[in-house]
Amino acid sequence: MKKFVLTFILCFPLVLFAQENTLSAPNKAVVCSACHGQQGNSPNPDWPNIAGQHPKYFIKQLNDMKDSALRNAPTMNALVATLSKQDMDDLAAYYAKMPLAKGSTPKEFLTRGEQIYRGGDFAKRITACIACHGPKGTGNAQAGFPILSGQHAAYTVLQLNAFKDGKRKNDLNHIMQDISSRMSQEDMEAVAHYIEGLH
Repeated sequence: MKKFVLTFILCFPLVLFAQENTLSAPNKAVVCSACHGQQGNSPNPDWPNIAGQHPKYFIKQLNDMKDSALRNAPTMNALVATLSKQDMDDLAAYYAKMPLAKGSTPKEFLTRGEQIYRGGDFAKRITACIACHGPKGTGNAQAGFPILSGQHAAYTVLQLNAFKDGKRKNDLNHIMQDISSRMSQEDMEAVAHYIEGLH
């Protein structure tokens, strides 16, 4: 049954997006909602919340996932293969209007997480996240820095490790690859949980 569902999810976009501009954005988003939720907030902490994300960043990620060398995410690599520029523009605009998720930060991660996010770690040469992602995690739309506020901690840790391990290489000027290479697993967990409760 699980194999059938996965096959359906992977193949359905080939039919759906073949209709291209005849479909409205909500109809195009049906495929996305299977993993990311109807309002763009995923029920699975390993999958990202995409509600409220800056369109420029959103579109870049979809384009980059068409090349698995830049962003190796097998399920998404397959799903985005048939997306046209119009599809990506429509989906980005649609999800940008959705309200951001609001999470919380467990007490045990608050001190270290806040330290890294707001001040970095001079000894480890870890740049403060606030420099690019802002005091409330709202990013910088024009610069292409994503909103992090409310993002699942588990997903953030997965992405930091992907940057560190070279499985994800689509960051501007290798900023995230450089920063993550200096972070321990404990650092990642702390800042990821801090981000989930940041709003």
